[in-house]
This record gives sequence, structure tokens and C-alpha cells, in this order.
Amino acid sequence: MSPELISILVLVVVFVIATTRSVNMGALAFAAAFGVGTLVADLDADGIFAGFPGDLFVVLVGVTYLFAIARANGTTDWLVHAAVRLVRGRVALIPWVMFALTGALTAIGAVSPAAVAIVAPIALSFATRYSISPLLMGTMVVHGAQAGGFSPISIYGSIVNGIVERENLPGSEVGLFLASLVANLLIAAVLFALLGGRKLWARGAVTPDDDGGPGKGGTEHTGSGTGAGTGTGTGTGTGTGTGTAPGAGGTAPAAVAVRPDQGTGGAEGTGIRLNPARTATLVALVALVVAVLGFDLDAGLTAVTLAVVLSTAWPDDSRRAVGEIAWSTVLLICGVLTYVGVLEEMGTITWAGEGVGGIGVPLLAAVLLCYIGAIVSAFASSVGIMGALIPLAVPFLAQGEIGAVGMIAALAVSATVVDVSPFSTNGALVLAAAPDVDRDRFFRQLMIYGGIVVAAVPALAWLVLVVPGFG
Repeated sequence: MSPELISILVLVVVFVIATTRSVNMGALAFAAAFGVGTLVADLDADGIFAGFPGDLFVVLVGVTYLFAIARANGTTDWLVHAAVRLVRGRVALIPWVMFALTGALTAIGAVSPAAVAIVAPIALSFATRYSISPLLMGTMVVHGAQAGGFSPISIYGSIVNGIVERENLPGSEVGLFLASLVANLLIAAVLFALLGGRKLWARGAVTPDDDGGPGKGGTEHTGSGTGAGTGTGTGTGTGTGTGTAPGAGGTAPAAVAVRPDQGTGGAEGTGIRLNPARTATLVALVALVVAVLGFDLDAGLTAVTLAVVLSTAWPDDSRRAVGEIAWSTVLLICGVLTYVGVLEEMGTITWAGEGVGGIGVPLLAAVLLCYIGAIVSAFASSVGIMGALIPLAVPFLAQGEIGAVGMIAALAVSATVVDVSPFSTNGALVLAAAPDVDRDRFFRQLMIYGGIVVAAVPALAWLVLVVPGFG
């Protein structure tokens, strides 16, 4: 049995054990990387650790640390209220706002994981507050990022178009962008319909202080310096945030406990006033965006630095933030990607791609390359996979039987829509950013959805983009 095949079978065993024995898959993957790397690939410790995603580790820790502070001091609650006011209380529009926001960020040049790192924590905090499916909100953010990811001025678009030019292949910058935009927009529309979007529309509008439950409006959080008080409606706030107001139609329990310094209404009309800590946190979030998008600084290191500054200034709000970093997710993602790094180091990825590229049936080779791009990209760098697969496709593209523009677009779509996988950078960020959820259940949901995308999208992209150009 070849070393490459052994490494693939070991990966399958890791999946089986993790799903049947409830063992952290990351820990299993580290053990597998050690065993396969040492016994099969003849790698030393340095060779094994070469695949450790240090940059992703820092991004996951830094972003979840910063937003844990934002949750602790009430900043995310304030942002949720602001988002409701932005769409005039239509909660159903918020997933589309997040889709458009991440799409705009990547279209103008943000790296996809950076855009997701910025938007996902706010989007998922909103989902928790207003009882929106975290799977819906998280996937809308990721697909939004990919929708704008291949604009002519984007990072992904520039890289892929550069590869096409270097390989002397015919290309279409606008066609590549539109293929990704339309594919992700259609997927988002299906997700919205299947994961509760129609129920969100049926809710109608809510006030900024509503908890998002159906049929409830005008509910206010109340609080005073002692955690209990009376608002404009009747009711009390004892730390649970329950209360009623005229026209509320019943008692509305809040999803977030009332902090002692949350005001009742006030000039902002949100029930949550800006204080120095929240103002500084908002400035830090804006600084993160500017640093990443404007100055091309690392999102993880920037987030850690900003979190440390906030922790130093307001230690009481930040005391428990380190414990709320998604450590189990960090272990899972870093372990799996370290094993994938061992696969790349021993040539398993190239071995599989070359085997497919040597098939004498162009259409079959095309669909298999799309599937390889999707499967591998679910665990590794999307751009890295495209950089490897496009050159592998050159020999049969040169024959003229397969349209180069459609094939490249199909590879691009197949290799990026799967970033919803919890093992990819974007999926990992969504998993880590979700507050107050059963992470094991959410992980399984993302894994199942990622599997569906891997199984369905490459075939559809091949059918729509490649088959019409055959012959």
C-alpha cells in the first residue's frame, strides 16, 4: 500500500473515531500527524510542525478574545440594537445585511477570513439575541464573503487571474466574479428559505429592545444601579431582563442579562447606553477593520493587541474573557490542519491531483478536479488549492475540448463555497464566534452542511459552467 493511500485511510479513521467516541478531532489529528509523519513520511518534529497553522491559531484566539470582552462589557448588545434600528426592526433583513457587508469587504480587497473575523462575532451575537439560527447566520456571513471574493480587485480574484495569465490560459475577470457571486447568492437564498427565513419575515418588525420573539414588540429592558428598576412600561429588571410595555402582547424574556449600568431608553432609545468601556471597545473594533483592510496588518495579532489594551484599562469587564476563548475549537482546527500539512509535505495532495489529471476523459477529469478542489479546500487554503489545481488542468485545457473560462470558474467556485466547513478558516471563525451555543451540536451542523456542499456544488458547477463549453 502506498504511503499516500495510508495517509488518506488514517484521516478516515480519525473522522470515524471522533464521531463515534466523542474525542476531540484535533487531538486525534495531532496524534495521527505524529504517527504518519514519523512512521510513514519519515518526517521529524520540525517537518510535522511545519503544517501547524500558527497564523490561524492567533486569529482564532485574538478575535474570540476581543469579542469576549465586547460581550462582557455590553458592546455587542449595543451593536445588536443598532443593527435592528438600521433595518427598521426587520430582523429578517439582518442575515442579508451581514451577507452584503462581508461581500463588500472582500470585493474591495479584504482577505476572506479577515472579513469573516470582523463580521461573524457581531452577526452571531445578533442571532443569539433574536433567536435566529446560528447556522443560517454563520453560513450567510461565509457565503457573503465568497460572493465578493473574486472581484477583479479582490485578493482571490487577483491571485486566480494572475495564475491564468501566467499559464497563458484564456480568462474572464468579470465572468469569474459573476460565477462566484451568483453561486453564493443562490446558495444563500436557499439557506434563508430552509433555515427559518420565512418565519423571520412572519415576525414583522421588532423594537430595538424586543427579544425577537414572534408577536412581541415594544419590550424594554430595565435596570438601575442596583440591577432593578422600572422603565416606561411596567415590570422589573432583576438581572433577567423581564418586563412588559404597552402593546407588547405579553412578557418578553431578554436573551442577555441586564448590566447595572444599562440605562432605560435615554437619548439612544436602546436601553443600553454607551459608557467609556463600550466606546473604547467600539473604537477598538473600528481600529481592527482599519488595520486589517487599510494597512494589511494581521487580524489575529491586531485583535490580541487591542484586547490586551482593553483588558488593562477595564480589568473587571475582561477578567473572564480569556476563559471564553474557544479553546476546544482552536485545538480541533489546529490539529486537523497540522495533519493536512503532513499530507501536503508527503505529496498526498499532488499525488491525487496528478492521478486525476492523467485521465483520458476530459469531462470526467474536470469533475474530479472540482471535487478534489472542494474536498481538500474544506481542510486547507482555498487559494493554495486553486494554485495547484489550475496548473494541473492545463494539459487537457490545452486540448481545446474543455472551455478554460468555465473550467477555471468551476474550480474557483468549488474550492471556495466549501469554506463553510468547520475545518476551514472561515468555518472555524464562525464556530469560534458563536456565543451561548452547544458547540458540539453547532460543529456537527457545520460539518454536515459542509459535507452537503462538498457533495453537491462541484457537480452543479461542472454541469453549469463546464459541460456547456465542452466540444
